[in-house]
Amino acid sequence: MTRTWDTTGCEWATVQDAPVREIFPGIRVRPLWSGDGGAKAQVLEMDPHACWQGVDVHAPGPEEVYVVSGVFNDGDRDHPAGSFVHAPAGSSHVPQTTTGCTLFVFYPQG
Repeated sequence: MTRTWDTTGCEWATVQDAPVREIFPGIRVRPLWSGDGGAKAQVLEMDPHACWQGVDVHAPGPEEVYVVSGVFNDGDRDHPAGSFVHAPAGSSHVPQTTTGCTLFVFYPQG
């Protein structure tokens, strides 16, 4: 759920108020914001031992991930809480976790 402040044009959302949708078993997305050109921000929650079904290809633009909690694995290496991952447009990975994790994900171009 996005809110707008009338005086500044700023928008804000809270994770607990965002609608939740399971996209794969044990993987849930909570949309926080969407903007022009398909830009969007969301929180992704992954239960322990969850794995993305198929390959996540970044198109049309990049994907930027901040690991809020737990350990995120991109199919190649582990990224513990506090890590930032920039995946350029055209790159791909298979998101997964053994511990469970919460990610802030930003798509500047959709």
